Amino acid sequence: MSNLPPDDQDKISGTIEALKNKRFDSIYIKQLKGGIKELRIKKFRLIFFIHEEIVYFVRIFIKKTNKTPRNEIDIAEKHYKLITN
Repeated sequence: MSNLPPDDQDKISGTIEALKNKRFDSIYIKQLKGGIKELRIKKFRLIFFIHEEIVYFVRIFIKKTNKTPRNEIDIAEKHYKLITN
């Protein structure tokens, strides 16, 4: 994230803070599969899940199509299973 322009860093940080404080009205979250979700911030997508009140961010990428790449979901599922089992 440190390689991103400062305005993008600020937007991502602010959105993560809103998620942390459970201010869901100001953010866009898409359910992907099971407990895995996608947080949309401008052109960026953050794949994450929540377990025992902790938010785990797995990946961040620039989404170029409407469909989330299957490999991104697969990676998130592996992390999800490691943490929740």
